[in-house]
Amino acid sequence: HIIFYLPVSLSAWIPSYPASRLGGIGPHASSSWVSPQVFGFFKGMSFPLASIAVYNSVVFGVFSNTQRFLSHHRCQEPEAGPPHVLSDLLLASMVAGVVSVGLGAPVDLIKIRLQMQTQPFQEANLGLKPRVAALGEQPAYQGPVHCFATIVRTEGLAGLYRGASAMLLRDVPGYCLYFIPYVFLSDWITPEACAGPSPCAVWLAGGMAGAISWGTATPMDVVKSRLQADGVYVNKYRGVLDCMSQSYQKEGLKVFFRGITVNAVRGFPMSAAMFLGYELSLQAIRGDHVVTSP
Repeated sequence: HIIFYLPVSLSAWIPSYPASRLGGIGPHASSSWVSPQVFGFFKGMSFPLASIAVYNSVVFGVFSNTQRFLSHHRCQEPEAGPPHVLSDLLLASMVAGVVSVGLGAPVDLIKIRLQMQTQPFQEANLGLKPRVAALGEQPAYQGPVHCFATIVRTEGLAGLYRGASAMLLRDVPGYCLYFIPYVFLSDWITPEACAGPSPCAVWLAGGMAGAISWGTATPMDVVKSRLQADGVYVNKYRGVLDCMSQSYQKEGLKVFFRGITVNAVRGFPMSAAMFLGYELSLQAIRGDHVVTSP
């Protein structure tokens, strides 16, 4: 979770906060450690942990079932046709990306709100109307449930999907660059004599796919995080284009690649473990002796 916290805070931090405190991974990690000690790395952790299993199982299930449906629709006997067709993988990945936004947007929003309310707020520098009187007073949210209730009460149900358009622009291409590289890399690594990829091949292909996906998704992840963090203390952005425009004008093009190193580094072990767990679970359920592609 520590390496998950850093890219969110790096991409969504308030620009008026002194740059020397958040100039990169090292300074930001030091800031989170000093205040509020090591627990600063675990802000907003409980809600994602409680929902990540359901979220990932649904996304992986939607992808595999959509791919299987398309394969059956295209060819009455899928075994006779090519094992993987790019168009099927592309459409299945896009469907999984859309579903992921519907499930993941509220979870991401609550996680980011809980994490970002710990950052210092400077009313004078921002020149914007604060949502709370001062940082020294009680935090805006006391926990995931209170955060959820506060958002629904103040912004309505639609408030839970703040930043969903940016998340859609991130996740649809992001899942295409997640599942497609995994499928082709695992096929490429697996010898022709084998009926399916080995656990080692699954781990390596999944890790590489995760690094590719998260690295390329960073620009829209920055925009999404800023839109979702917007509203903890201030309202700065009117939408995706306004967020991109303001961010570019104030911080330049490099702002859209803030946190790319952490995203790519995090993507490898996280995705490797996720794909391996998924494939081994399917193997155990089906009673297979080889790992099968999703």
